Amino acid sequence: MAPCKNLKVETISWPDFEKVELRVGTIIKAEPLVDARKPAYKLLVDFGEYGQRQSSAQITVLYKPEELTGRQVIGVLNFPPKRIAGFTSEVLVSGFEQEPGVVVLAQPERHVPNGSKLF
Repeated sequence: MAPCKNLKVETISWPDFEKVELRVGTIIKAEPLVDARKPAYKLLVDFGEYGQRQSSAQITVLYKPEELTGRQVIGVLNFPPKRIAGFTSEVLVSGFEQEPGVVVLAQPERHVPNGSKLF
């Protein structure tokens, strides 16, 4: 299959990639973020030695709050906090857009210790 010539991907160095703190955590609480403009959940995620962090996640199409508890996710820990609808999001929980507005969470294929780094 020939590569698509219209898509451009910026090349980064290995040290650039190493700066991104992509770590696994377990969701310990999930509830609706009622004041958000777009439907979202407030998540509390345990990142082991990196502590518990909260996140706003627009994942309401495919997931119910009660299905999220206990699920491991991959988060970016070193973005600055962001205020969303009066809520401080401290970590970016990663996912893939299946179609516009429909996000599938990025997860490890097997259970790993909370705080483990993706590399």
